Amino acid sequence: MIGLFIILLLVLFLPFTVKKVEHNLEVFLFIMGIAAAFAGGVFNKELLIKSLEDPINITLAVLVAGLLFKWFKTPLENGIRNISQRMPFSVFLALVVIVLGLLSSVITAIIAALVLVLIVSVLPLDRHSEIRFVVISCFSIGLGAALTPIGEPLSTIVVSKLNGDFFYLLKLVGPYIIPGVIVLGILAAIQIKPVTAKRGLSNKDEAESYEDILVRAIKIYLFVMGLTMLGAGFEPLINKYIIGLNEYVLYWINMLSAVLDNATLAAAEISPAMPTETIKAILLGLLVSGGMLIPGNIPNIISAGKLYITSREWARYGIPLGIMILAVYFVVLLFI
Repeated sequence: MIGLFIILLLVLFLPFTVKKVEHNLEVFLFIMGIAAAFAGGVFNKELLIKSLEDPINITLAVLVAGLLFKWFKTPLENGIRNISQRMPFSVFLALVVIVLGLLSSVITAIIAALVLVLIVSVLPLDRHSEIRFVVISCFSIGLGAALTPIGEPLSTIVVSKLNGDFFYLLKLVGPYIIPGVIVLGILAAIQIKPVTAKRGLSNKDEAESYEDILVRAIKIYLFVMGLTMLGAGFEPLINKYIIGLNEYVLYWINMLSAVLDNATLAAAEISPAMPTETIKAILLGLLVSGGMLIPGNIPNIISAGKLYITSREWARYGIPLGIMILAVYFVVLLFI
């Protein structure tokens, strides 16, 4: 347990304090994942196979999307630019956040994140505004993808464990998530303003080579592989200190999903024997916290990797926004 606590502290603080770690976050989390699996006593053949298989789909999606963006960059950019110019800019931003958030439950969080990257690459935004817009959008995608069992791994696991139907999560947390996604769209419309000349994140992507695309896909593979091992390694700690706590305590403790895989936490914490209110509190805590840091959710990983957003840049806006959303949902859970 001491080893796991040390690894948790390293994962939480090193990306923000050591530049070499920040610039090589994927490799760092891969190493920490292996260390956690050994420290937790769970490293075995089954976990190794699972950690090798889990990243395949997302890696292929990132690789294919990278190639498509390179080959069809100009027509796609022109199409998005034309649409954005036919309506007020703030309305366009709000619609992107809301539509991607809600559609992610159907097209998956991965595809929604890849579409987000394409849209961001052509919007007239400076770097600060782009980071803020990406973080808001990823919060929306992370929330919206949980409305159906095909949206993201967490929703798949929860519906399976609770023997729910396709619309189970929509009925359970939809009344909380859908208004949240709409509010995030309004927030983007209010906070994000266009600039006359683009000086944003995706300028670095102008001359992206095939080697750059391949290296990014490999980094994503290592990243997800590391997260799989990290989640499995921390299961003994979760089982000993977290399972069985009060639902509202769990709600706040689930801020751990900012650095751990929220699907793993959901699998460890949720049981069919729990009251509906407890399941609801656990889910909302996991879903919101997943947007606070880059490792917390697949859309964050894809967007940050493609748009060169550092851990510190993401956390500077993601943590305050996440805490604010958590506080609002907490009040709603208590009194409504």
